[in-house]
Amino acid sequence: MRAGKSIGVVFRTLAMAAAEAVLEEFATLTDVSVAADEPVEGDINVPVSHNREDDFSTLDEPVKDTIMRDMKAVGKKFIHVLYPKKSSELLRDWDLWGPLILCVLLAAMLQAKTPVDKASQGPQFAEVFVLVWVGAIVVTLNSQLLGGNISFFQSLCVLGYCVMPLTVSMIVCLITTLATKTLVLTIINCIVVFLSFGWSVFASTAFLADSQPPNRKALAVYPIFLFYFVISWIILSGVHS
Repeated sequence: MRAGKSIGVVFRTLAMAAAEAVLEEFATLTDVSVAADEPVEGDINVPVSHNREDDFSTLDEPVKDTIMRDMKAVGKKFIHVLYPKKSSELLRDWDLWGPLILCVLLAAMLQAKTPVDKASQGPQFAEVFVLVWVGAIVVTLNSQLLGGNISFFQSLCVLGYCVMPLTVSMIVCLITTLATKTLVLTIINCIVVFLSFGWSVFASTAFLADSQPPNRKALAVYPIFLFYFVISWIILSGVHS
């Protein structure tokens, strides 16, 4: 019992000594309070870099300005297809408005060119529309499986915009078919479509070839070749149906 009391006395003594030491430590601290009439100086603002792009928002701009801005962006991408060069703008600012417009226009022209009495023989709107988009998706998936370093929608954007030369060739063929069908006009149509086919392949590979590993570029270009070749064949068969 005496041993237990002795241990308790020792613990109480140590606790009181520790408390006194803490009180002495706090007593040595100076008074850091600030008087009410003394101004507090200093800058608590955090410097933030100002970026003009952060202030831009399409939520407050008129619908007309938004449409005009998007149309200008689509027009710039058409120019990139006409004059293909190594540029990241078509890949960076991708969209599907241009490919959608080209696909609808091409399918509508092929549908309109097919005579009513031969509607079952010529290409239909839905067939052309589905063929173009499914073909672009297949080519894109092939590019992804080969290790391409661009996104799915970037590849669709490039493939869709590069249909523009073939769409232009379809317009030219429609104009030439207004005259009497002759062998010369048929040859002219074939030459126009062939040149447009080559330009589509050249433009698309200019943007997509560098995104593939060096030892697999041929495997990526071959499906692109087939994709535009099928579209070219549909144009020729639709014009001369």
